[in-house]
Amino acid sequence: MFHALITGANRGLGLEHARQLLERGWHVTAAVRDPDAASELKALPQGEGKLDVVAYDATDFESPKRLAAEIDGPIDLLFANAGMMAPETRSFGSAAGEAMALEFQVNAIAPLALVEAFADKVATSEMKVVALQSSRMGSIADNGSGGGYGYRGSKAALNAIGKSLSHDLADRGIVVLILHPGWVRTDMGGPNGQLTVQESVEGQLDLIARAYGNPAMSGRFFHVSGQDLPW
Repeated sequence: MFHALITGANRGLGLEHARQLLERGWHVTAAVRDPDAASELKALPQGEGKLDVVAYDATDFESPKRLAAEIDGPIDLLFANAGMMAPETRSFGSAAGEAMALEFQVNAIAPLALVEAFADKVATSEMKVVALQSSRMGSIADNGSGGGYGYRGSKAALNAIGKSLSHDLADRGIVVLILHPGWVRTDMGGPNGQLTVQESVEGQLDLIARAYGNPAMSGRFFHVSGQDLPW
């Protein structure tokens, strides 16, 4: 049985990833800031070899280490999905500040801390895949409108981190995917998105399945459709 650890699994894409992987017979560890408040997540099938709901805080650099100490056995899929978009950092003039620093911490540094804490458990698994939930807004070449300083900057940083991880973890057989979920109808993406949450997750899980034993996919920035995106 494959085992996935997914952060930010209490809503949106993370919740749907947990749901679909459970339907496929995976063991899912869902990491959320407040397990007691994750009512939709906790309504999914729980129990041994099914769903475990655990505490994880992307603003606390020690949280991944504590979590790794609690989890036994290999992790086939480590999915750093938790992220944020601060409204204060969208426009020029007042973007630089504490809100932007928090975006970089949650969107870029926390995923690196997570991989550093769990790399050994991923390396001993059968599948050996790390997935980073990025965004097309992190593409410098694709930026034709400006703005979005905190979100764009933090996702571009995440992309650079993912590329470095693909090199540094290659000799351990780990494939690192950098993923754009598409424009999805979520709380963050808004009601006008082009994809449902279900469609986006199905596409991402297809990419993850293709990455199993496929080092040629490591360190690449993928659209949910499977296209390579520009840096």
